[in-house]
Amino acid sequence: MEHSEVQRTTVGDVELAYESFGSPGDTPLLLVMGLATQMVGWPDGFCRALADRGHHVVRFDNRDIGLSTHLDDAGAPDVMSLFAGAGTAPYSLADMADDTAGLLDALGWESAHVVGASMGGMIAQSLTIRHPHRVRSLVSIMSTTGDRSVGSPAEVALGVLFAPPATSRDEALQRAVDTYRVIGSPGFEFDEAALRERAGLSFDRAYDPAGVARQLAAILTTDDRTAHLGEITVPTLVVHGAQDTLVDVSGGRATAAAIPGADLWVVEGMGHDLPRELWPDVVDRISAVVQRGEGAR
Repeated sequence: MEHSEVQRTTVGDVELAYESFGSPGDTPLLLVMGLATQMVGWPDGFCRALADRGHHVVRFDNRDIGLSTHLDDAGAPDVMSLFAGAGTAPYSLADMADDTAGLLDALGWESAHVVGASMGGMIAQSLTIRHPHRVRSLVSIMSTTGDRSVGSPAEVALGVLFAPPATSRDEALQRAVDTYRVIGSPGFEFDEAALRERAGLSFDRAYDPAGVARQLAAILTTDDRTAHLGEITVPTLVVHGAQDTLVDVSGGRATAAAIPGADLWVVEGMGHDLPRELWPDVVDRISAVVQRGEGAR
């Protein structure tokens, strides 16, 4: 099992950090992570399980997170004003989708199978809309369409979203635990040790609340993608937790309804995370969509 060291490539005005798992000769599979979450949010074990199924897996840090470029000069946006419908964002989800297309260029991938979680699902959707020839299949996990009438966070999750930034490593680890007790999966084991380990790794790699705010601004200023989702023709799987308090399951249902022929898997007991117990089933289902995408080429 090959696992690369962190590599970097320049895409437009940003540098993206990425890692790969598996053989470069295998089927290309790109993992796109969500808001405030670094590439390590795709756990090594999950990536290896996908690689073991014959995929060359790449995960990466989006702009403004982890070891990729942080747009410090843009400052911190007024997120509360953006929630109220006022103000602008330093960049858009479309810009982040174009970053992703540029990463495919750097990898030498004419096209790939794309899996996105949460904001990563929004980016993956936008990539498929903006660069349809680059995407062989699409998996959108715990995401939504940009339609404000679906996928809204529960009030309890808004409190987590707007909590003041942590001011120390210990506080950041505790904040991660507190957050996932609210938005995590109530039907599965709460793995506090793994959560603290990943939160510590993320803090040590990079901690930048202003960068997270800029990512959130991109989400809050995005257009409704529903009509454009109807143009997607590649095999698509939509996965959503029935107990997701951060992105209501209506967002997943709307996504699947908008994409012709999309399969919808609503998981009882799942919230806004990917419990380890679900990994084998998720890997199976991703692999099945990849096979359909390969067969359609």
